[in-house]
Amino acid sequence: SSLVRLALLVVAAFCSASAVHAQDLDTLRARMDKRLPAILALKDKQAVGETNRGYLEVRGGVGNEEQQQVSEENSDRRKVYAALAAQTSASADDVGRQRAAQLASIAKRGHWVQEPRGAWKQK
Repeated sequence: SSLVRLALLVVAAFCSASAVHAQDLDTLRARMDKRLPAILALKDKQAVGETNRGYLEVRGGVGNEEQQQVSEENSDRRKVYAALAAQTSASADDVGRQRAAQLASIAKRGHWVQEPRGAWKQK
């Protein structure tokens, strides 16, 4: 799917960041790959949405395990954005906002996305 390809592109870009060790990248990639089906399922059931800053936000009832997955995904995204920012001389916030725009453009029908000005909508 487009979301999977985008996630792999972000991870691939992260892999070239010199500030991060190869071992760390392998661990990050494995965690994100393992978590992706659960994140997509949460989006499909409209329990989480993509913010305009490139992070997941809980939108509905989730259990402790699902909340933990969202927190871990956001933590890994934060690391990716910081690494890409270091490579491009942009801020991590700018990187996250660009990713948010990409994710919003490829979001499936019914998924929650936050518009640049902050309003939430279902695609």
